[in-house]
Amino acid sequence: MSDLKEKIIQTSLELFDQQGFHGVTVNQIVQASNTSKGGFYHHFQSKDELLFVIHDTFITYVLKEAHAANVIHTSPIPKVQAIIQAFVQVFDLYKPHISVFYQESLYLKPAYEEKIKGKRDEFKRMIFHVIKEGQEEGYFRKELPVEITGMAILGMVNWIYKWYKREGSYTINQIAEVFTDLVLHFLLPGRVDEDYLNHMLKVPFFYESE
Repeated sequence: MSDLKEKIIQTSLELFDQQGFHGVTVNQIVQASNTSKGGFYHHFQSKDELLFVIHDTFITYVLKEAHAANVIHTSPIPKVQAIIQAFVQVFDLYKPHISVFYQESLYLKPAYEEKIKGKRDEFKRMIFHVIKEGQEEGYFRKELPVEITGMAILGMVNWIYKWYKREGSYTINQIAEVFTDLVLHFLLPGRVDEDYLNHMLKVPFFYESE
């Protein structure tokens, strides 16, 4: 990525965060990044494409890391460790991008939204696949439904956005270690008390209507 393109992105991240997507014009981005309209349109067709690139950057990163984990590791255990580590790290590496994503994602044009959704769905499928792979090979608990387990992991990690602060008590590496530990503890087999398991099987899923 060129220095100018990165400068435009970083400048727009600050402006979008402060004023919202619709509160910022291309002229403001051009002026704040000390470039020209020609420089802006050389890298982005429109402000809408710029918003897409901001969204796409961190999703592409975590997807790339997940693919790399799948290639590098043969066992599902280090695979899921690497995927969780990269997934957590993204909330620090691309914190401004993610902040703008949650604030402004509704303004993505349908064509761009479809591309983002495609990558998010691909990442979700990769999470599901490694869980299923671990179950089939005897590494992970087979009684856990793949879809619920995968969505629990995605939801747990995504919530980092709400509370993570770079100046907080824990570094992103420490948080990644804790999250990896939590995920492995509920994935890896352990002795289950039969009375407790029988009790839980009788508990209704969510709430039954009276």
